[in-house]
Amino acid sequence: MSAPLIPAALAFDAGGTPWSPAYGDVYHSSEGGLAQARHVFLGGNRLPARWAGRERFVLLETGFGAGLNFLATWQAWREDTRRPARLHYVTVEKHPFAAHDLATLHARVVEHAEHRELSALAAQLRAAWPMAVPGMHRLEFEGGRVVLTLAYADIAAALPQLRLVADAIYLDGFSPARNPDMWAAPVLKALGRLAAPDATLASYTAATAVRDTLTHSGWRVEKRPGFARKRDMLSATRDSTGATRESTESMRVPPRAMRADAPLGVHAAGAPQRRAIVIGAGLAGAAVCERLGTRGWDLLLLERHSAPAMEASGNHAGAFHPVVTRDDSILARLTRAAFLDALQRWPRIEGANWAACGALQMGRDAEEEAAQQEAMQRLGYPREYARWVSREDAESVVGRPVGAGGLCFERGGWMQPAGLAAALVARSGAHVAYGTEVAALAPCPGGWAALDAGGRELGRAPQVVLANAADAQRLAVLPAVQLRQVRGQLSYLPAGRFAAPACVLLRGGSLLPAVHGLAVAGASYDIDDADLNTRVDSHAGNLERLARILPGAETGFDPHTLAGRAALRCVAGDRLPLVGPIPEAPGLLGALGYASRGILWCMLMAELLACTLEGEPLPIEGQLADAVAAGRFQRRALRKKG
Repeated sequence: MSAPLIPAALAFDAGGTPWSPAYGDVYHSSEGGLAQARHVFLGGNRLPARWAGRERFVLLETGFGAGLNFLATWQAWREDTRRPARLHYVTVEKHPFAAHDLATLHARVVEHAEHRELSALAAQLRAAWPMAVPGMHRLEFEGGRVVLTLAYADIAAALPQLRLVADAIYLDGFSPARNPDMWAAPVLKALGRLAAPDATLASYTAATAVRDTLTHSGWRVEKRPGFARKRDMLSATRDSTGATRESTESMRVPPRAMRADAPLGVHAAGAPQRRAIVIGAGLAGAAVCERLGTRGWDLLLLERHSAPAMEASGNHAGAFHPVVTRDDSILARLTRAAFLDALQRWPRIEGANWAACGALQMGRDAEEEAAQQEAMQRLGYPREYARWVSREDAESVVGRPVGAGGLCFERGGWMQPAGLAAALVARSGAHVAYGTEVAALAPCPGGWAALDAGGRELGRAPQVVLANAADAQRLAVLPAVQLRQVRGQLSYLPAGRFAAPACVLLRGGSLLPAVHGLAVAGASYDIDDADLNTRVDSHAGNLERLARILPGAETGFDPHTLAGRAALRCVAGDRLPLVGPIPEAPGLLGALGYASRGILWCMLMAELLACTLEGEPLPIEGQLADAVAAGRFQRRALRKKG
């Protein structure tokens, strides 16, 4: 799911119906895309009747196009008094439209007088439209009650990476004759593996090959009257009794990340007990509280300090930006997903102080600069996500000499983490106990009890989330995990003493714009050093890094007189977060190991954990969920032994 995206080309046939030059086919019936959506996809899945009274309903679609099926479904949800509390709409699109082309399409289809009621919904969709970069993009509407997850990828690559159980499937896309790969047997069988036992499916096509493959994959298929001039369409219901041995086996053994022994994924059907204790009110714990709080959880947040974000999350300000690698590594894909997710969520968080002022990640040497250029040529990102700039171009952006050329992230920037943590806690509605140290966790009927040093019970809940960094190892056994503490010291540079840059600059260290009169430079990386006093040698190291970033900016600063702050970062061996269920401890979960990227990780990892607890579709690919799973080190150790 990391192949460069090729956006859809906007075109229309002679009758004005949206048409694809690449596939030689229309996007929807010439008699009307919205009417087709209602007749074929909602009607063929017996919606809205089938979702009535449900807590959650999950729809899976195989081709998003201009989003007409989504808009019709969203409207039906809004108008239904018995609608599900939460509607998940997961869709795959290989060639997404650019935002301006989507606006053109909607102007032709949605803005007509007979569809005026959809105009506001279409406008909301366009306002949230994500960048054209590969991966999964999660958009929330109706206060989070309608969730659209767009997977920008080829369908054959995307379906094995989805972690969900679909209640209904919209089998859409260009015709089997025009786009046979989308209707291939492996793709149709993959849909069966993602379907709930009582799932339904609908498609505008009644092609014999499609009908036969669905039948052999465990669906009870019937023809129904098609839309407009199309004689037939397909409607199907999941039917294990009619499946072949292969499809029966695939239904019996769900995808790995959905099994009980999996590190992350969909739990058993049914709503969880929405009550949890969260330990730690830094960015990790605050974000977990916010994500669970929006889902109506009863939360107790325990924090040993007198306020949130008093440890690593309490720095004056920090940078946020994604990582780009030539091979689009796991880290690159994860940071891309987290970066884009944060840009979607932060504008809605009142009290968060941040700025997407841009970030320039300079190459440390000529070899790294060449690697950056190669990555950009290979991956083909849009300018708004990332672009490579020469040293001369970088200097024109920054307005003064810089150390090197590099990657420019136009929407990167800085965030004050303490303000974000406080805002997230306030939004969560959690019951908060500051100045409360958890000395131990003890199993109890129905879950876990948090105890103080005297053995007094502080609270109990079915779920406990450890978001207290390396201190989690004191409260629970983390099989095969080795969390390390890395000391990081920042230097605070008064803005009045030098011209701070207008954007974030990075080159083996970072320099931030002035935030409330202070520019932040750093940080040191001192392994297994727990000294939280600021030190002259660390300030001197930060000034050396500053000189490589912005030559001459270090002049006039004395490391003996600089102010700053030291904190401990929690780092796992592979430098990725640890999120989700902790092995051999039912009901115990982790949100740990965010290291120096807590600002970037916190929102997406919290959403991942919340979806895991709720049994909702995951917001990232299965491979990425496995890469951050709290049990991954134990699995690796067991594989080595076996």
